[in-house]
Amino acid sequence: MEKIGIIIGVNGPVIKGTGMANFKMREMVMVGEKKLIGEIIILEGDIATIQVYEETSGLRVGEKIFSTEMPLSVKLGPGIIGNIFDGIERPLKKINEINYGFIQEGIGLINIDSDKKWDIEVVAQKGDKLKGGDIYAKIQETPLITHKLMVPPNIKGEVIWVNESGKYNIEENIVKIKDEQNVYELKSYQMWPVRKPRPIKGRKSLNIPLITGQRILDSFFPIAKGGTVAIPGGFGTGKTMTQHQLAKWSDADIIIYIGCGERGNEMTEVLEDFPKLIDPKTNTSLMNRTVLIANTSNMPVAAREASIYTGITIAEYFRDMGYHVAIMADSTSRWAEALREISGRLEEMPAEEGYPAYLPSRIAEFYERAGYTENLNGTDGSVTVIGAVSPAGGDFSEPVTLNTKRFVSAFLSLDRKLAYSRHYPAINWLTSYSGYVPTLKNWYEDNIAPDMMALRGKMLRILFEENKLQEIVKLVGEDVLPDDQRLILEVAKILKVGFLQQNAYHKVDTYVPMEKQYKMLKAIELLYDEASSCVKMGAPISQIKNKEIFDGLYKMKYNIPNDDFSGIDKLEEKIKSFYEELMMKYKQQ
Repeated sequence: MEKIGIIIGVNGPVIKGTGMANFKMREMVMVGEKKLIGEIIILEGDIATIQVYEETSGLRVGEKIFSTEMPLSVKLGPGIIGNIFDGIERPLKKINEINYGFIQEGIGLINIDSDKKWDIEVVAQKGDKLKGGDIYAKIQETPLITHKLMVPPNIKGEVIWVNESGKYNIEENIVKIKDEQNVYELKSYQMWPVRKPRPIKGRKSLNIPLITGQRILDSFFPIAKGGTVAIPGGFGTGKTMTQHQLAKWSDADIIIYIGCGERGNEMTEVLEDFPKLIDPKTNTSLMNRTVLIANTSNMPVAAREASIYTGITIAEYFRDMGYHVAIMADSTSRWAEALREISGRLEEMPAEEGYPAYLPSRIAEFYERAGYTENLNGTDGSVTVIGAVSPAGGDFSEPVTLNTKRFVSAFLSLDRKLAYSRHYPAINWLTSYSGYVPTLKNWYEDNIAPDMMALRGKMLRILFEENKLQEIVKLVGEDVLPDDQRLILEVAKILKVGFLQQNAYHKVDTYVPMEKQYKMLKAIELLYDEASSCVKMGAPISQIKNKEIFDGLYKMKYNIPNDDFSGIDKLEEKIKSFYEELMMKYKQQ
């Protein structure tokens, strides 16, 4: 029997319906004559409150509400990689062909292309016993990604029929499985509710870093694969630029970029630039391993709220195949503002700054879906969540930033002063932190150098000491400081300009391998140690500050190729030679 309700009130993206007693919470519904897509968020008796994911202007009281008999779900199958979706997985390219330049209301639940034929290699055989997560076929979706068709998590049984390998669309049967009661027809896709985490066999410790090629991250504030990261910063501090660099260079297999409510011009830049970008590691289009989900600030707030769940569900699906996925959510503040607007329309009691009282639990629900996991089919995969936060006026004490800080393990604080002085990435080394340093320590010591973490700590101590000395310098000037403290100021300047500042548009500096990062830090450490010894022997800072050596350290990020570090070795020889001579001179005196 078809379930039908009646609209009794419209308040922007939130509508009320009656006759809804047979409907379920979180059920997806079609609203009005245009069949707008919505989701039940409150159900009291036969009265339901529905948030609609499309523009509701023109809806009238008395129009009907139709059931879809399923929760808000996404279709997971070939055709996701390289595509550009809105917040509920509708393909924007396809929508643009239907109605150029505008998303038409009531366009329906279109998603991945059901007509396109894929070259499917069937690996299951008749008589095989399959369970949830097991792979029954493979598709070379892009040159970089092999799409593995998996048995849905809630199904198991014996294979009773297998289609031949060949070209099929996603609606054609590939395998049939029978358990004690039912026969299941497995196609090339599966549906999954976006708000329900996909099941796993178990979680693993986060002890492998996500290598990004960005020096301040890899060397000072490392991110673990499967980790959670917040990048808070005010307007113009480089959140989007930082996420672009991570999307382009991080060693994740698949990138999912969610624009959950950023300004239209920023999202337009992503949509225009990403399809043109070349993946530096494979020299093919970056879109061969990227999914874009686009929601700008002028799209319906409900769709903005859904986009983040759509993105994480797609990420979990590819994780289950054994891939390492990185999600860029830009920005979770706009997502939280969508929650606040819907909460206001529901006339809920507001908490701090008008945000709903359940804001912390919603943020926690999102970030806890990250992780490094053992999947149902025995493979390992990970979902790393990197969320940008846009606090108004750069105020990190506002609710979204504070609550995000509670649930993430790496906090990369962007600084307005650094950004305005053209120091990018504008990550403040004094207020940022990574909780992954202890768990990644063994990896760095085994794969980079035994003293890598000790070297990191030494360089950070120099930067912290310099920060304290700057307070004195502001009051009385640098000349009153003893030479050992003036040396700290000089070495910290090399660290900041020569190491932490990185040029995303320079072909050598945009990505730096870990081996070069380590060698650069060792050269700076050598200068500090040798110069400190000379200071103790009585050498003045004016003689210690050798222009050729200092310039070499400032410019080694540009002058030393990423595949040949012999230039750094020569620079180290120069440092040893110069300071040994200087030391001998003052010893004799």
